[in-house]
Amino acid sequence: MNLPAWLPFAFGSALFAGMTAILGKLGVAGMNSNLATFIRTIVILFVTAAILSWRREWQLPENLPPKPLTFLLLSGVATGLSWLCYYRALQLAPASLVAPVDKLSVVFAIVMGVLLLGEPLTLKLAVGAVLILSGVMVLAF
Repeated sequence: MNLPAWLPFAFGSALFAGMTAILGKLGVAGMNSNLATFIRTIVILFVTAAILSWRREWQLPENLPPKPLTFLLLSGVATGLSWLCYYRALQLAPASLVAPVDKLSVVFAIVMGVLLLGEPLTLKLAVGAVLILSGVMVLAF
């Protein structure tokens, strides 16, 4: 069976997100959650810079269009707010509860993809979203 090219990266994302919950929970113990997020962000900046350097990808596309740049900036704001909320939640609750609730982002992404991007809502997608939502409800309450 030939896997789609994106699938290993999606699984890697899930694995590292799971590690983020556990390592983040250990990291915010006895520390301000906003400062912890700042430190994490600096580390991400350096790791990404190292990857860009290693792959020689520092060049910006010529005539960078403003629309994609605007959405990337907004995405960065959303990411920062997500991380700030995530680390604060990790300070207040076990990682085993926070991480599943955080996965509601999948449901939000499905809904926004359908409503804002016009992506098709298939039965498979709807059932998956309902199952994720159900799982979060079982684990969180």
